[in-house]
Amino acid sequence: MRHLRKGRKFGRVAASRKAFLRGLATSLVVDEKMTTTVARAKEIRPIVERLVTRGRDNTLVTRRYLSRYLLTEAAVLKVLNDLGARYKDRNGGYTRIIKMSTRKGDGAELARIEFI
Repeated sequence: MRHLRKGRKFGRVAASRKAFLRGLATSLVVDEKMTTTVARAKEIRPIVERLVTRGRDNTLVTRRYLSRYLLTEAAVLKVLNDLGARYKDRNGGYTRIIKMSTRKGDGAELARIEFI
């Protein structure tokens, strides 16, 4: 049973899963929307929302925190300058997940995750 166990494994070991989620989060921040599976969208949503909440105050500590997680400096600057300023007065709920059709190859449920 999975009592109080949080997070999906995606068939990967911990280090690979962490790199996978970092890549997804960086792509979402840079492009501001992406189409992926429902499970992946649900998994990166709290990660990205936490990053945007931290990015609302543009300090050196915040820049270093974001640089530790996001893969590119462009993504860090986008969170600090664009997304942080855009959601300065909003208390969470920066993203939405819209369910789409299934993927033809394997039947996986697709979803679009985007910033509001």
